[in-house]
Amino acid sequence: MNGTLYLIPNSLGPGALDDVLPDSVRHTTAQLDYFIAENAKTARAFLKLVALTHTLNKPLQEIEIRELNVKTAASELPSLLAPLLAGRNAGLVSEAGVPAVADPGADLVRLAHQKNIRVKPLVGPSSILLALMASGLNGQSFAFHGYLPTDAGLRANRLRQLEQRSRQENQTQIFIETPYRNEAMIEAIATHCTGTTLVSLATDLTLETETVRTQSVHLWKNEITAGRFPDFRKKPTVFLLLAS
Repeated sequence: MNGTLYLIPNSLGPGALDDVLPDSVRHTTAQLDYFIAENAKTARAFLKLVALTHTLNKPLQEIEIRELNVKTAASELPSLLAPLLAGRNAGLVSEAGVPAVADPGADLVRLAHQKNIRVKPLVGPSSILLALMASGLNGQSFAFHGYLPTDAGLRANRLRQLEQRSRQENQTQIFIETPYRNEAMIEAIATHCTGTTLVSLATDLTLETETVRTQSVHLWKNEITAGRFPDFRKKPTVFLLLAS
């Protein structure tokens, strides 16, 4: 009988896991001895936090952790699932937030379905949904686009496209940026989007430094012109846009 692939969320930043992960999730995680993670080192750090409240199935040094990231070739995926086909349970651990959403792992999950491996998603923080919940923008219709182009011209074109789509469909557009480029992104939004378009910035979600602000592009532009950037330099931030 095949094992189960558990999709295990992680915290969105430093802090106690019991603030963001239910006891049942930490209990299930502690029972596993095989994990697939984007980075083995951070996965071990995650398991150390789990061990503070739940005894691990094996000593940490005996737990098997194999890596799956953007450099992993598709040809390597079957070997990651081989232990599950032999009846062993496994955990797919996100670097931050939930696995396979703005995170490597979707291809592995798809392959698991093809091989009749049970996939069990566990409850945990999704920065995308938390940002949408707190934004006040349209939660009935929304789309997530991952990272926008880094080239300034391509990024400007993409922002105009997303704004147009948002206006036509009354749909919230959600995207993220590498934290050190947050300022460049809000400047681009202020430059290329219509003044009445609403933009929400959700930074450091679930952390003590969490901030969520929603206001028009016009107001964002006024603040930026005055040199008052949001306090989000090098901090994980979700950007949301809704045009009227």
